[in-house]
Amino acid sequence: MNRTVAVLGPGAVGGALAVRLLTAGIHTICVARPETAGVIALAGLVVETRGATLTARPEVAERLTKPVGLLLVTVKAPALEEALMRIDPSAVEEGVVLPLLNGLEHMELVRSRFEGRVAAGSISHFQAYRAGRVQIVEGTSSPIVTMASDELPNRDLERVAELLRQARVEVRIAPSEKRVLWHKAVRISVLAAATAATGRTVGELRSDVVWRPRLEQAIGETCMVAEADGVQLRLAAQMTIIDDMADETTTSAARDVASGRRSELDAIVGSVLRAGERLGVPCPTLSELAAMAGLG
Repeated sequence: MNRTVAVLGPGAVGGALAVRLLTAGIHTICVARPETAGVIALAGLVVETRGATLTARPEVAERLTKPVGLLLVTVKAPALEEALMRIDPSAVEEGVVLPLLNGLEHMELVRSRFEGRVAAGSISHFQAYRAGRVQIVEGTSSPIVTMASDELPNRDLERVAELLRQARVEVRIAPSEKRVLWHKAVRISVLAAATAATGRTVGELRSDVVWRPRLEQAIGETCMVAEADGVQLRLAAQMTIIDDMADETTTSAARDVASGRRSELDAIVGSVLRAGERLGVPCPTLSELAAMAGLG
């Protein structure tokens, strides 16, 4: 069994996962653009997590040709198409490709490049942000990765799960790819739009007498879209997840909007709105939030 892991896009999430894997003794390759690869090769990666500092020096590459057992795709949606070209499909012929992007529409693009080797994935209960070129701050202690594949045998998923568990990542295997994607999309689409529109944290929004009903209404809409797509999800369960988030939690989309960077709002919020239009389920509250966030 090939135990090498490649991380495509060693930003906040990818870099934090790479350090976890490396500290667990798992050979890890970070695949990045030339400038980023050069900086990581020189300085390594540093993760600040709950009073501890972890430093690791992964192997770096601008293009992956070596065979790996697992490819984690952790780039943001706007950079996905260009990033995938950095991976030679032969490198994952016997491995698993696990994209951890938000939204609903990236799977088709990933699968077109690595047909037959892809699982749907999501990462939750985890917040990390870049504090510098190689410095990453983790705001949570134990990420949860959920995955499923409509084409790979379960033994391949279990093999990947074991690698991630060694790196202190909780792993859940779901019954279908659609469920993996929708379970996070129904809430992250709403939170991304609301935090980007207001600049407020999840804690501030959920405790506000005006905004909490607005969040509930929008998540009710997204749950209806998911149900029309064959995935039943409960509004109450989604609000429980939101209520369990740390008060200071925000979204990467909100941080990108605030800093003037290109955001994932279209990939996250737009994909749900397009699904609603395709399935004949109106989302007036989510549409309003998207417009407030600048998604035209």
